[in-house]
Amino acid sequence: MTTKLSKYMLAAMAALVTLMATSAAYAQAASPEVAKAENSRWYAIAAALGLGIAAFGGALGQGRTATAALDGIARNPGASDKLFTPMILGLALIESLVIYSLLIAFLLYGKVS
Repeated sequence: MTTKLSKYMLAAMAALVTLMATSAAYAQAASPEVAKAENSRWYAIAAALGLGIAAFGGALGQGRTATAALDGIARNPGASDKLFTPMILGLALIESLVIYSLLIAFLLYGKVS
């Protein structure tokens, strides 16, 4: 029971900190020049974080896909033909999602300059 209560307390504290941080963010309006410089910085941070998270998620997905396919092949070597093609297709689709995030990062980088 105490672990459930501590989870609720942790969630409540996280919500409180988030609400306090957002109110400070909207405290003062900036001039247009400062706002443009701030936007450029946030675009760069968003591009970097988005690409890093996508690469990390893609690597995890590809690792799990290859592990599951190789486990299936190890258990039943006769099914290797049936597992290989869907595995390659899945890996290609996972990689395409990471490439899409790279494209979005390039688009955001174009907004910085």
